[in-house]
Amino acid sequence: MNSYILYLANEAINWENATPVGCGTLGAMLWGGADNECLQLNEEKLWAGGPIELHAEGFAEKLEQVRALLREGKNADALATESLDPYFFRIKSYESAGNLRLAMNAGGDVSDYRRELDLVNGVASVTYKRGGIGYTRTLFASYPAQVIAYRLTADTAGAISFTASYDRENDLSVEVCGNVMHVRGETETGGHRFDGKIRFDVSGGNCTSDGKTLTVSAADTVCIYLALKTEGEAPLPEIASFDDLMAEHIADFSAIMSRADIAYDYDEAIDALPANERLARVKAGGTDVGLVNLYFQFGRYLLLSSSRGKSLPANLQGVWSGYLHAPWNADYHTNINLQMNYWHAETANLAECAEPLFDYINNYLLEGGKTVAKEYYHCRGAVLHHLSDIYGFAAPADGLWGLWPMGGAWLCYSLWEHYLFAPDANFLRETAYPYISECTRFFLDYMFEDENGYLCSGPSTSPENRYFLNGETAYLCLSPTMDIEIIRGLFEMYIKTEEILGINAEQKAETVAAYKKLPPLKIGARGQLQEWQEDYGEPEPGHRHISHAFALYPGWEINKNTPDLMAAIDTTLKLRLASGGGHTGWSCAWLINLYARLGQGKNAADMIAKLFSNSTLDNLFDNHPPFQIDGNFGASAAMAEMLLQSHTDVIELLPALPDDPAYQNGAFEGLRARGGITVSADWMDGRVVCCRLTSAKNQKVTLRVNGEIYEDYLAAGVTKELLFT
Repeated sequence: MNSYILYLANEAINWENATPVGCGTLGAMLWGGADNECLQLNEEKLWAGGPIELHAEGFAEKLEQVRALLREGKNADALATESLDPYFFRIKSYESAGNLRLAMNAGGDVSDYRRELDLVNGVASVTYKRGGIGYTRTLFASYPAQVIAYRLTADTAGAISFTASYDRENDLSVEVCGNVMHVRGETETGGHRFDGKIRFDVSGGNCTSDGKTLTVSAADTVCIYLALKTEGEAPLPEIASFDDLMAEHIADFSAIMSRADIAYDYDEAIDALPANERLARVKAGGTDVGLVNLYFQFGRYLLLSSSRGKSLPANLQGVWSGYLHAPWNADYHTNINLQMNYWHAETANLAECAEPLFDYINNYLLEGGKTVAKEYYHCRGAVLHHLSDIYGFAAPADGLWGLWPMGGAWLCYSLWEHYLFAPDANFLRETAYPYISECTRFFLDYMFEDENGYLCSGPSTSPENRYFLNGETAYLCLSPTMDIEIIRGLFEMYIKTEEILGINAEQKAETVAAYKKLPPLKIGARGQLQEWQEDYGEPEPGHRHISHAFALYPGWEINKNTPDLMAAIDTTLKLRLASGGGHTGWSCAWLINLYARLGQGKNAADMIAKLFSNSTLDNLFDNHPPFQIDGNFGASAAMAEMLLQSHTDVIELLPALPDDPAYQNGAFEGLRARGGITVSADWMDGRVVCCRLTSAKNQKVTLRVNGEIYEDYLAAGVTKELLFT
């Protein structure tokens, strides 16, 4: 595997350009200041607010009035705003734990400054020279030890001097005793307390304190260890050796990062340029496939660093946030964003990183979803709307655009895909089935039959988009295309799950009958896939959401076996882009995936260039704006999807390889296909010359390689190499 170093030649100009490290539960952002260093810190459960007391009485009756108006073909937004507004709650924000600041006591001009992030080993560093002395700082977040470790060294003895302090926007208690700084604070609302311990191990020199700050003078080396915990005492283990701790961390982190790689051939001399200059070259019209390789690994790095083991899933900013009031609360947006965070978990060989999502679904969302289904809708099963938090919130929120009951059903796709990539009946029964079956139960109760015999959903929306109805704009509708696509896929996965497990024959039969009554997808007058049941005009034809494209990606209903719908989706994307679509980072990432599924490599490459040019910050963070991590994750998924697809019964290699000469030679290692198959391949001049497949079970496979179909047999655990001329 290549070494992947994200290099910058400048200190962070703001929080969004700092360098992230994390171990799932903890996160730190390294600013890298030569004069004033800052480590901004996060602990995953530091959320304001708390469980919201729901007020659902009368909601179902008022919802039925809104539904009746929609069934008459009328605009129901005004009625819904008036009657349902008291039911729309607002949740609180994920919060920063504060900042450890080091005011450096050294003078002179700074030269040879480098800020690096080693993506494979999970280590950040800063190096520079000042006054003839070379300084090095090293930072990582250890998953095995659950601590953040930071070391300052110099090539001259006694050269390290600084004063350390800790601050946060709201009330904070700081107490220094000996070489340990103890910080205590609480959330702005809800009174959730957090505890932090920071130990300074100083070699050479002196360490003194005034009780609030800690001063190091003329030290040779300083090792700093940080532990944070919400609602409890921060456990700071005794650490004998920074080097041993780092070796343990690198062995742990690199073992997972080294599983998968995308390596387009390129002139590696360009690696000498900092990332911001490489982005500028792309913006000026250049192609940098080495940056594609780096960005793919950065997406993997961010997920491994923010979603692992017993942690919470990655939120809108992963595990990193520098605010008390984060953009969009850094919450769990479930009308695409949380789901997009995990699009690459399976394909990019990070399956265990999805475990926090599954834990969150079953242990945070399921019971709340059952409560909302019962009290709001008078339905069985479970429901989730467009956002949630760590308190299991599942009710409508914010406004009319929050009256979208599809969030839970969409999350079921992550559970089902995990099973498809690693077929395991125990996972299906114990982890996936509880949520999939309850979401299915909700829609069996919630949907109603129209005059044509079709089952309909609603009131609902096509996420955050509006349409024209009788000269007015409207959010609310019945059976927007995305609803039908998500429900059809939900019913399909539930039926298949019952065929495997045989748990509830009665609900299975009911689901089969309902599945047959779902409306078909429709093609509009412009040849586009309709976003609503009627071919409405749009006030914002370049809207950031492309919700009705769900059935192409991440769904599977639209594929090469449905050419008319493929053509309609193609037209849809052209119309969206002609009106300015793809202008947010995550929306652009979705477009790359969609073009990959369409087999349009050139358009996928054009969208990568657009992402790099318009929606990528210097440190490669995705820019919504502001920073929103889903674009990083979605684009990493797309880069894999361009090279390997398995959503039909065929494993296809290079399905969307761009025709640009820069993309014509390369290799990928360790990408995952459905069926429990790990795939690697090399290509030259745009054609696969060899591939290697390893299956977790004995099975026959069908491959599409260089436009030809091949069938082969894979024995469990045995790597088979195939050569192509």
